[in-house]
Parts: sequence; structure tokens; C-alpha cells
Amino acid sequence: MNIGPFNPVSQSIKPLSAGAQKINSTTPFEAQKSFASVLKKSLENLNETQAKSDLMTNKLANGENVDLHQVMIASQKASVTLQATLEVRNKVVEAYQEMMRMQV
Repeated sequence: MNIGPFNPVSQSIKPLSAGAQKINSTTPFEAQKSFASVLKKSLENLNETQAKSDLMTNKLANGENVDLHQVMIASQKASVTLQATLEVRNKVVEAYQEMMRMQV
């Protein structure tokens, strides 16, 4: 398990100042495409994590040579990834609902 400065998630996060400069120079269409690509990549990562967990669980159930702790780690990673995805979805829906309540 990668925890620390070389975590793949921490490598994909850019400093705020670099992101702020990029936002000012992009059009709304470019920002929308960028957001869509980040969302698509995140969902693909979720699917990959779930598939790996299912595969390892099936191997364990079939009696193949797989370590129980590796199966449990994969299962927990899939669970945490799913929970994080659901929380992001909830926040996006909440933000959308808040915007729809605004009076123009």
C-alpha cells in the first residue's frame, strides 16, 4: 500500500497556484472537457479497482493460491474508492441543487 509522498493520488494533485493560472486562461468549453476527462478517468479507476477485488475474491473462493490479506486489502481499496466516489457525487448533486435554488 503506497502511503506517503509517492502516493499516485498525491502525484496527480497540482499546486493551487498552477491550477488557478490555468483556470483563468481556459474557456468554459475547455474547462467542461477537462472536468469530463477527470471524471471519466476517476470512474475508470473505480471500475478497475472493483474488478481487481472481484477477481481476487473469486480466486480465493475457488481455492487458488492467493493470500487472504491481499484479498482483504483489495476489497477495502474497492470499498474506500466507492465511498469516495459516492461522496463526490453527493457533493456535486448538492452544489447543482444549490445553484438551481438561486434567484437570478
